[in-house]
Amino acid sequence: MGQLIKKGKQGPSKNYITRKKAIRKLQLTLNDFRRLCILKGIVPREPPSRKKANHGNSKATSFYYIKDINYLAHEPVLQKLRQHKTFMKKLTKALGRSEWSRAKGLEENRPVYKLDHIVKERYPTFIDAVRDIDDALCLVFLGANLTSHEYIPKEGLEDCARLAAEWQLFVMHTRALRKVFLSIKGIYYQAEVAGQTITWVVPYQFTQKIPIDVDWRVMLTFLEFYKTLLGFVFYKLYTDTALVYPPPLDVKKDEAAGGVDAYTLEHAPDPNAADGGVTTAKKVSNARGRMISGKDVSKTIKTLEADGNADEAAGPTHDTAEPLATAAAVATTPSDDALPSTEEFIAHPSSSTPSNPNESNLMTLHTLSHLPTASSTAANLFSAYTIYISRESPRHILEFIIRSFGGKVGWPVTAGSGSPFDEDDESITHIVIDRPVVDGVVVVGEVSDAKRRRKYVQPQWIVDSINAGKVLVEEPYGRGKILPPHLSPFNAEGEGAYDPLAALPGLEDTLEEQAAADEEDEVEDVSDVDEGEDEEMEEDEEEDIVIAPPTKKAKAPSPPSRVSPSKKSTKSDQKEANKKAKVRIDAKHAANEDAIRKAELAAERLGIDPAEFDDAIKKAALKSRKDERQKEVVVKNGEGASEENMAKMLLNNKKRKLYARMKTVQARKGSEKQLLEQKKIALVKKQRKDARA
Repeated sequence: MGQLIKKGKQGPSKNYITRKKAIRKLQLTLNDFRRLCILKGIVPREPPSRKKANHGNSKATSFYYIKDINYLAHEPVLQKLRQHKTFMKKLTKALGRSEWSRAKGLEENRPVYKLDHIVKERYPTFIDAVRDIDDALCLVFLGANLTSHEYIPKEGLEDCARLAAEWQLFVMHTRALRKVFLSIKGIYYQAEVAGQTITWVVPYQFTQKIPIDVDWRVMLTFLEFYKTLLGFVFYKLYTDTALVYPPPLDVKKDEAAGGVDAYTLEHAPDPNAADGGVTTAKKVSNARGRMISGKDVSKTIKTLEADGNADEAAGPTHDTAEPLATAAAVATTPSDDALPSTEEFIAHPSSSTPSNPNESNLMTLHTLSHLPTASSTAANLFSAYTIYISRESPRHILEFIIRSFGGKVGWPVTAGSGSPFDEDDESITHIVIDRPVVDGVVVVGEVSDAKRRRKYVQPQWIVDSINAGKVLVEEPYGRGKILPPHLSPFNAEGEGAYDPLAALPGLEDTLEEQAAADEEDEVEDVSDVDEGEDEEMEEDEEEDIVIAPPTKKAKAPSPPSRVSPSKKSTKSDQKEANKKAKVRIDAKHAANEDAIRKAELAAERLGIDPAEFDDAIKKAALKSRKDERQKEVVVKNGEGASEENMAKMLLNNKKRKLYARMKTVQARKGSEKQLLEQKKIALVKKQRKDARA
């Protein structure tokens, strides 16, 4: 017989602990416990049975892992919080007794804790930290746009503004920005840093109203941890890019609303360089294996300059051409990405290229790493443009976006100091303007050709060009024009979601079917205008020609006869009935050439217009294709349903319910997608109708 297990010694009651018991165990207040959990990343857990975890009590409460609480008991920050509690008691006592010297000494020795070890514990590798800075950037940019308040210390807002500027400087320097979206909530950015996709949102620069229903102590605790995390990440990013961190701040530019330009990027000195920080390739191996230094290159250049035109006509000798070829190779090789001398590829003479081995087309890993890629091309989207931002356009948004894609930006003095050029610069290609067109404005004086070639666009042109990956045409974004829809580049719903930019399959067929149906409705409406006609006359006039499959005993359809009440017909009545006859073709026989030929002969005898007969053929073909697609969908769904039912039989009850909820969500998304597609078809149809009109 096994050992009996006592109640509460195993299972949920042993693995979980309530928040009240955890606070009592750690001897903390509720605020300090929340603060410690935020810093350590400990969150409440949901036990499998709340009643068992709470020893039979089903009262609503928060549960934590008992291991997490035991882990907090040995946290150094917890000891600092206890020391701070003792410090506050002593300081209050000294101030109450008017012991100012003792209070001053206590204040100078206030206990301070650091969060460096927590960052290292929560993020063992640098990639883990980069992957988790999305929320940190959102909160930092929010703090940078807030005003000073009694709940928010001024020093914290200044740190947020500094960290936001440092991040923007790095993104602009590395040109890592990929997507931008202007939404109602703010501006969404997406960048690729260290191989990770980072998305953050920045609020617009409006006067923010501080809400009173927000627990700012919790927000400030998150901000405290995020500032330490971003400090670690930014230091690593800057040093890996050979930049000095933190970047120095120009106080004068900052006071003159310089913004990001108030910070200066400085390259870090190379500790291995002998000249005090300039990275150069001192010696390179040539094709013979002889080491060539900078002195050899300078001597060769001086020799060529002294020889003059005689050497140009005769051509360089083998001894002088060889160092020059090596010098050219050194000049074209970037110093930042220079490989060690032991790993560089050394070209040797071969039977195919005995004279100049450096002209070999052999591809190496070094050359492949420097080939242009799609991302590098997109990063230089605006490198050939000089853009001037007018005073009413948001400079802090457009400057960051344009400079992140290689463009040159200028702005007026009213938007801040530090503009590299003014509005009269001849190199300006685009002017971003966001004001309506004013009629009756007369330009005084002569206008140069460069100014006439300038293109005036609205700010959305820049964002849409970035999301499209190419420079769009400026005409739809001209001054004062109604802008095209600004679509989000983020596919948040995943695969299978509605994409407004994607072409709908079968859109043309659907539009043709609807157009044919509309034409039939119009014909029926026109035929019902004459209310005084007799019903028998209408039935006689609407004789149809129906295509049937050809048989051996097939007979040509006889022309319809117009029967009068007295059962007498005339030639005039017969011709009138033939003109008003309609063509109705069954979709089943739309591809049958023999049936179509027989119907065509019958239509000719009845005097039906050939264009009307061709339209009937097209309608029948469209309906036939539609029926085939529906049959394919039905067959596919039938096969999938049988396999799905067999797979559901193997699931347990919990997974079956989860699968049912998943299918419900998919069905709802499918119906929403179908509704949006129908709206798009209606919009395209309306646009084409307006274009024809």
